[in-house]
Amino acid sequence: MVAALRLAVTGGTGFVGGRLLTLAEASPHSIKALTRRPQPPRDGVEWIEGALDQREALHRLVHDADAVVHIAGIVNAPTAAGFEAGNVAGTLAVLAAATAAGVRRFVHVSSLAAREPELSIYGGSKAKGERLVTGSGLDWAVVRPPAVYGPGDREMLELFKAASTGIMPLPPAGRLSLIHADDLARLLLRLAEPRTPSRVTYEPDDDQPGGYSHKDFARMIGASADRRPFLFHVPAAVLRAAARIDRAVRRDRAKLTPDRAAYFCHPDWVSDPSRKPPPELWQPEVPAPRGLAETAQWYRREGWL
Repeated sequence: MVAALRLAVTGGTGFVGGRLLTLAEASPHSIKALTRRPQPPRDGVEWIEGALDQREALHRLVHDADAVVHIAGIVNAPTAAGFEAGNVAGTLAVLAAATAAGVRRFVHVSSLAAREPELSIYGGSKAKGERLVTGSGLDWAVVRPPAVYGPGDREMLELFKAASTGIMPLPPAGRLSLIHADDLARLLLRLAEPRTPSRVTYEPDDDQPGGYSHKDFARMIGASADRRPFLFHVPAAVLRAAARIDRAVRRDRAKLTPDRAAYFCHPDWVSDPSRKPPPELWQPEVPAPRGLAETAQWYRREGWL
């Protein structure tokens, strides 16, 4: 039986954090979760109003906690300063609060992008965040998720919309790994427990050896929408030009930024099998075809598709 823990969670109002809170409802854990705005009540969750740059709120968040699960971060920002504030300064602030409160266990959500810090501003900021965690002296575990999907995700929604039209443009040829948000959340909750491995960096996925080619991934999304979309790779130069146009037109609201274009054009976002969590600690439960189909059903049910 899992012992009841008092967990402090950042990013609980986001996609992955929301799935973690949902799974935690079935556990004996009690959770304090940071939020920028008032939230509806949830069983087992105490909402702490504040932000990563508000010291007093962070102290209230981590007070009496057994472990911190730091999920909050910035995946898209118009400037380097935005990534620095969310992924570096924010991580440092949570580490400082945990250290001051005497919390030893610190579970940090990073990204595969941290493996290539020179490739994108985002990846560079996640790598800096990792260095802060690994140099903190705390009992840390770093998790680098690959592409995360599942009900409630807005990042991959555009791919499902494209599949429903029957035409899916893809980045240059490459491969990627996938993980369902519920599987990722289960790993984070597991790592928050005492006597689990510490000072480790894990790259979990759905157990597909070698990941998926971009076309295989697109075909699975198409199948979830009962379509066989026409697939074509967009050359890197065209993708970068499209990013510049999107930035010029939508400015700070641009979805395809030059930084994201650089990330998308990289050919290898496959999880490193040598960094896989040991099976006695965690194993994925959701295969991609089933998970993507269930995600598409959720999108349709909620009127997103």
